Amino acid sequence: MSEAARLPDVIDTAPAFTAEQVAALNARFAGRPTAEMLAELLTGELKGRIAVVSSFGAESAMLLDLVAAVDRSVPLIFINTQKMFGETPAYRDSLAESLGFTDLRVYRPDPYEIARRDDKSLRWAYDPDGCCDLRKVEPLRRALAGFDAWISGRKGFQSGRAGLPRFELDENRLKINPLADWDKAAMDAQFTLRELPRHPLEASGYPSIGCQPCTSQVQPGEDPRAGRWRHWDKTECGIHNQPAF
Repeated sequence: MSEAARLPDVIDTAPAFTAEQVAALNARFAGRPTAEMLAELLTGELKGRIAVVSSFGAESAMLLDLVAAVDRSVPLIFINTQKMFGETPAYRDSLAESLGFTDLRVYRPDPYEIARRDDKSLRWAYDPDGCCDLRKVEPLRRALAGFDAWISGRKGFQSGRAGLPRFELDENRLKINPLADWDKAAMDAQFTLRELPRHPLEASGYPSIGCQPCTSQVQPGEDPRAGRWRHWDKTECGIHNQPAF
C-alpha cells in the first residue's frame, strides 16, 4: 500500500486524516464490491477503530447485514432522539438481535440540555435545525468519541446525494458510505435475496423514516425523502452536513 493510502496508526485520539488520504482510499476501492471493501477494512487497518451508525430506518437492514457478515462485534450506534416513532426502537432491537450484533450502543440527548434548550419539547416546530443539533448531532459527537472512523448508511441515489463518495473527510474522522453506488433496484433485490425484514412503517407510506414530528407519509410520485421536514428548507439532520462536527 502506498504511504498516501495508509491510515494513521494512532488510535487513542482521532487521527488527522487528510484529503489526500481520503482520495487514496476512494481510488483504492473504486469499482470493488462493497462486501469485499468492508471485509478488508473491518478485519484489517480499521479493526477496533470503527463504529457503524444506524437510524434503523427504511433500508437500514441492508447495510447492517453487510457489516454483520464480516464482524458482528463492530460497535453499532443508535441515536434515540426521544422523538422517534415507537416502531423504530422495536425494529432496532429485533434487527440487531437477528443479525447477531453484540455491541449495540444507544445514545440520547443530554437531559440538562433538553431542559435548557427545549423544555416544552417543541423546538422541532420552530427551529428544526436546532432540534436536530440538540437531539442528533451532539449525542453522535459523544458516541463517536474515541473512534477513528464511522460507517454511514447514506445512499447516492437519494435526492440531494448524487455523486456521494465512498469515503469522506469529516474533520479528523473518516466517514465511509458503503452504499454510495447502490441503486434502489439493487438494494431491493438484496432485501429479497437475503430475506431482510423491512421497517414496519415502510408499508404505511414512509420510505424515509426519521423523527415522528418531522416525518410525513409520501404520496405516489413524490421523492422518497419528500416526507422529511416537509414545508421546511431542510434536507439533512445535520449529522451529514459538512463539517458535521
